[in-house]
Amino acid sequence: MRVGFNPNKDKPQEPNEFFHQLIIPVYIPNQDGYFKDSFTILKYCLESLFKTIHPKTYITLVNNGSDTITADYLNQLRETGKIHEVINTTNIGKLNAILKGISGHDFAFITVADSDVLFLKDWQKETYNVFEKFPKTGAVCPTPSSKSLKSHTFNIWFELLFSKSLYFTKVKNPQALKAFAASVGNTEMYNEIHLQKYLTISNGDFRAVAGAGHFITTYRKEVFEERNVKYSNFMLGGDSESKLLDYPVVEKGMWRLSTEDNFAFHLGNVKEDWMQQTLEEIKPNDFYPDNSIDLSKIKLSKIAFFFKYKVFSKIITRKQIWFYGLKLKGLSTEEAIKYTQKNE
Repeated sequence: MRVGFNPNKDKPQEPNEFFHQLIIPVYIPNQDGYFKDSFTILKYCLESLFKTIHPKTYITLVNNGSDTITADYLNQLRETGKIHEVINTTNIGKLNAILKGISGHDFAFITVADSDVLFLKDWQKETYNVFEKFPKTGAVCPTPSSKSLKSHTFNIWFELLFSKSLYFTKVKNPQALKAFAASVGNTEMYNEIHLQKYLTISNGDFRAVAGAGHFITTYRKEVFEERNVKYSNFMLGGDSESKLLDYPVVEKGMWRLSTEDNFAFHLGNVKEDWMQQTLEEIKPNDFYPDNSIDLSKIKLSKIAFFFKYKVFSKIITRKQIWFYGLKLKGLSTEEAIKYTQKNE
């Protein structure tokens, strides 16, 4: 039986002071084997996050079937006000956890990050700079890679193929590329030319790297609006990340870019001495934006998308044409050969 009138019925939501949401799925089922150091690394991740974010950031942690130690820690962070939301679920997989984190919110920017990211000072500021300097940007990763030039970037190639604004330039922080390669257990990931040059887009003196990774990326909210993906069959990997995090960006006519310098580290699952030291050296945030930056709307017809993404991608990735494209963008014949060998 209902008695009386619910005072919240037909009542508008209170204005939201936040404009940037950060979603981190957390899966630490135990403290043994592969996950032996994961809880410590999660703490590194969150402590670096707290030091580097601005006050308009809304933090959502999705407990994706973690053990009691981890769950209690996340819930305590919520109770003490360090974070804003904890979503407790069984192990539904990384992508489904992300979908849960997005639902029910409306923020201008959404950052999706793994629980083994070490955030560095100014990562938000530099991410916003990329969105501002390149209005077509839909996703920004604060960790650049010289191997991302083929990763859902063919709309960029199509639009800037004969423009000098898309060109190979000197890698700003080669040590960061080496650090990422080591963190994923592949020290041979980058050869000499990858550590020297990457493909960038320029706006005056400002540059961003073509392509973006997955372990931490910030998206315009439009990327997730009217999304076709409602559920992923994969716990991790498969084509789930591509369908939810990559494809919608280019489908809506947007670019996937990375910052020119490095503003985050990937930690992996094994604790190392440098992690604690780097965390202690991170300076607190001094960036306090009042409002989100203004972003222009981007429209792309289905015909234009089909041609740029489906047709053009098949043309430019043909071996001889791709080789020509690399040379057109500033690589020598020898450099283009090395890039081709390592990216196919």
